[in-house]
Amino acid sequence: MKTLKTFAAAAATATAALLATGAIAANPEVGGAPMFENKNIVENAVNSADHTTLVAAVKAAGLVDTLASEGPFTVFAPVNSAFDALPAGTVETLLKPENKDMLTKVLTAHVVAGKWSAADIAAKARASSDGFYHFNAVSGDALSAQVKGRNVYIIDESGNASRVTIADVNQSNGVIHVVNSVLVPK
Repeated sequence: MKTLKTFAAAAATATAALLATGAIAANPEVGGAPMFENKNIVENAVNSADHTTLVAAVKAAGLVDTLASEGPFTVFAPVNSAFDALPAGTVETLLKPENKDMLTKVLTAHVVAGKWSAADIAAKARASSDGFYHFNAVSGDALSAQVKGRNVYIIDESGNASRVTIADVNQSNGVIHVVNSVLVPK
């Protein structure tokens, strides 16, 4: 009987340890770096090797303090290859000080007020009469979300669709959804 109690106690301890580890590891790694739920969007993004262009752009636009603030924000975060896919010279042009307003508009077209999980966004799209969830970015630009198979796509005003490649990266001030292309406002 004592062996059974010892086994049960050991099993309970192991289960608790697994559950605790799962809670710590709830967020996926992004760009080879762990993303911590107790850090804000900026604190996590600077560690992602896949978001160096985005981080440089956020700094150039003067949006660091905003994205580090309380929020909450939902950020559709394009990877470096998304910026690389833009026409040659686009990123360099946007990063020039005289183009700060344009850069700010492009970046804020990737930010939505509130914390929206991929499941929340998908549910809104599925429940709509046209299969799209229509909403506005902080920039005022119209965005839409559509579900195709198991993927969520965010669509900009020009009809360009960006696939969410890593969803629900929780932050202390919102959530990041990694996307594979840049949303371009009109």
